[in-house]
Amino acid sequence: MSEGQKKGEIIMTYLNNQYHDRGMKKWAGFFLSEHTAAQEKIQKGLAHINSPKPQMSEQEIGEVLQIARIKNKSVAIQIEAIDNEGNYYDDVIGKLKGADSLGIYVGNEKVHYDEIRNVEPVDHVKWSQ
Repeated sequence: MSEGQKKGEIIMTYLNNQYHDRGMKKWAGFFLSEHTAAQEKIQKGLAHINSPKPQMSEQEIGEVLQIARIKNKSVAIQIEAIDNEGNYYDDVIGKLKGADSLGIYVGNEKVHYDEIRNVEPVDHVKWSQ
């Protein structure tokens, strides 16, 4: 055996006896963080599904809007529109700013009367509470 082969054999023996590779354990932190981020993204998407609220009659909608206008209350309006996945869009929330023959103005957004599925008063919680 040559001198170089002996040194190589000694080094291999040392590495086999002294060095313990953690194998996949060293990658666990990377995979765990990637998996956690993916799961959080999925959960955030699932938690944001808007379920359908009960369909209200024109009279019921009118009564709630009238009370909100008189008492200067904010309202949450679910419009009769769904996205590509069959989920309802976020409610239009705000105070009634005005109306015309086609719809009402809630905050800076106009909602047509025939689009309203459900409307309910909203009590805002003060940030200091």
